[in-house]
Amino acid sequence: MIRVALVDDQPLVREGLRSLLERADDITVVGEAGDAAGGVVLVARERPDVVLMDIRMPGEDGIAATRRIVAYPELRQVRVVVLTTFDTDEHILDAIRAGAAGFLLKDTSPDDLRGAVRTVARGDALLSPSVTRRVMRAAAASPKPGSAEPLDTLTAREREVLAKVGAGQSNAEIGRSLHMSPATARTHVGRLLGKLGARDRARLVAIAYETGLITPGEH
Repeated sequence: MIRVALVDDQPLVREGLRSLLERADDITVVGEAGDAAGGVVLVARERPDVVLMDIRMPGEDGIAATRRIVAYPELRQVRVVVLTTFDTDEHILDAIRAGAAGFLLKDTSPDDLRGAVRTVARGDALLSPSVTRRVMRAAAASPKPGSAEPLDTLTAREREVLAKVGAGQSNAEIGRSLHMSPATARTHVGRLLGKLGARDRARLVAIAYETGLITPGEH
């Protein structure tokens, strides 16, 4: 059973999300919060598998709340999906840099919503090809000082795998393109997460472009 927490300042939105999610036999909503501070308390108490977090809320926003949640070592297994009506580079990149595992628009279809929760719960990034393109453009346009230095710790093969992750490829796709098994690709991704201090694949996508390993239009 996938345990989900809802953080949104609109009661009708939370009610709608709960109704849509609990139509699935494998998903249950373990709690709701109407603001960011309450969301952090809720997540710390319930430790859900997935949090659907609104960006725009009175007071502290969802990105700041996401940053607080991922800062707790005991909540490392919690995956935050940023939920918003906005679809801009700034929000996407800020959410991923804060530690979000994905980005979902509120007009997502019910089936896609439930599928997104399952995707994030099993440890995959929730970045569609269109979102990945926006992330890479924004990351490449705002590199951090010394951003290429982490690449010095990677082997040639790990750099290849990171480039494929940055292009939005799954483990199976990486395996096919680099002539390795999906299990081996998964092992390489795990090593990348550790070496680069990344929480999940979504952050690896941003790192691939922030460091200049790949550039927009290359993939």
